[in-house]
Amino acid sequence: MIVSDIGSLVTTLRAAGCVFAEEEAALLAEAATSESDLKGLVAQRVSGVPLEHLLGWTEFRGLRVAVAPGVFVPRQRSGFLVELAIGDRHDPCVVLDMCCGCGALGLAVATELSATGIRVELSASDLEPAAVACARRNLAPLDAPVHQGDLFTPLPANLAGRVHLLLANTPYVPTAAIADMPPEARDHEPHTALDGGPDGLAVFRRVAAAAPHWLAPGGRLLVETSREQSALATTILAQQGLTPTIAKSEELYATVVIGTRAAAG
Repeated sequence: MIVSDIGSLVTTLRAAGCVFAEEEAALLAEAATSESDLKGLVAQRVSGVPLEHLLGWTEFRGLRVAVAPGVFVPRQRSGFLVELAIGDRHDPCVVLDMCCGCGALGLAVATELSATGIRVELSASDLEPAAVACARRNLAPLDAPVHQGDLFTPLPANLAGRVHLLLANTPYVPTAAIADMPPEARDHEPHTALDGGPDGLAVFRRVAAAAPHWLAPGGRLLVETSREQSALATTILAQQGLTPTIAKSEELYATVVIGTRAAAG
């Protein structure tokens, strides 16, 4: 750990609006290789660079997940989607992490299902090259392929009709609301990971339309939305022939819509 005056470091971070200044100060001090390096990290943090981009990692569901500049940082509320997904006890379980970012959702679901003895076949996909590179690092220990391209376009045809869990962390911020987001997200994360179009559900609509082709009978599509969007999202799922449900976590302030394909027979 490199630090000469942790108190002044905390004061600087708190003045910049860092709510968890003490924790951030300790993490930055641990990451720094010299006093000058620490000063540089603090200056970047004060300017609005996400802490996770400076550290090179974030903790998600007890896992240390690599992140990098220009890559969406997984939110802790997305852990609720993971909780819902791991209720699936299909063995083996084919999992697809769509709009995967750094691959945190797929990594967590595969890790937690595997811990129960379930065999998991995981694939992931994202449009952003930086996200794909990051996800490949995180998912390499699982030998999970990460495909680069627009939604389902780069996926191998042999996944069609086989996916039991389709995790889709689609962007859901309405375009007009991007300007009101915290600078950490607005200025440092790719807009493709944030901008959900006029009503926030433009990408969701495309995923919902294609999902029945990729889901196995009884397979589930799980997507995080805002509470305000959830009713419309379930209507969209029903229009695509999926049985919709809404799940909410008061603790994490998270809302997930689930679309289930009808079981065979």
